[in-house]
Amino acid sequence: MTASQTFARYVAIGDSSTEGLEDPNPDGTYRGWANRFAEHVAAAQTPPLLYANLAVRGRKTREVREQQLAPALAMRPDLATVFTGVNDIVRPSCDVRAVAADLEFMLGALRDQGATVLTITMPDLSGVVPLARLMRRRLLALNALVREAAGRTGSHCVDLARHRVTRDLRLWHPDRLHANSEGHRRIALALAAAVGAVPDDEAWAQQIATQRPTSQMVKLGGEWAWARDYFLPWMWRHIRGISSGDGRAAKRPALEPVVLD
Repeated sequence: MTASQTFARYVAIGDSSTEGLEDPNPDGTYRGWANRFAEHVAAAQTPPLLYANLAVRGRKTREVREQQLAPALAMRPDLATVFTGVNDIVRPSCDVRAVAADLEFMLGALRDQGATVLTITMPDLSGVVPLARLMRRRLLALNALVREAAGRTGSHCVDLARHRVTRDLRLWHPDRLHANSEGHRRIALALAAAVGAVPDDEAWAQQIATQRPTSQMVKLGGEWAWARDYFLPWMWRHIRGISSGDGRAAKRPALEPVVLD
């Protein structure tokens, strides 16, 4: 954002990443990169910023389009973030082009109202998470389509996938689907840099100090623990048609002022 550019209303739509999992507050709620991004924008300008977060965990891209886009448009945002796709590509079957078309529709609808719109690409963890290799082709295809959709709609694509640091597991929660608090902090900084709300465009992408190599035995133990604690329970819920978002509503469904500490 330039010295003269300010935003009045920011609306975030998406799934669990935008909701803020796994970036907990002390009271058990979730902060997340969308909250952090809103705080960066609010701190960079004098006029107050109103912010709503309509994201709900477990939502697929078509569900975000059908359930969140209209309420978001009704708020007349001049700043918006749209991030979806993870819950689509982890399914047994996925039409990547249909997912990208829904995303592009949302980007275009918000842009047509005059909003500055940002989206992000998904980092490829297949080099450090063996099971991620099963969906690598889908992920790479979707990222390419997201970049194209952003270009056609005049949206900002914050291309996390092109930066090596985003593949460092120290930025990820043990479930390997969500960023941890440090990961959320860096995503927020990347978004803030894209709109000029922070001075250093590359601070978020700095590498973490190299750690000692992990033995193969420790790696195998980690894979088993992840499968036991996260993957198998997810599969069991999926088989029974249960979503983590069942019965949940948006955490911030109305525009409210961003309060800075």
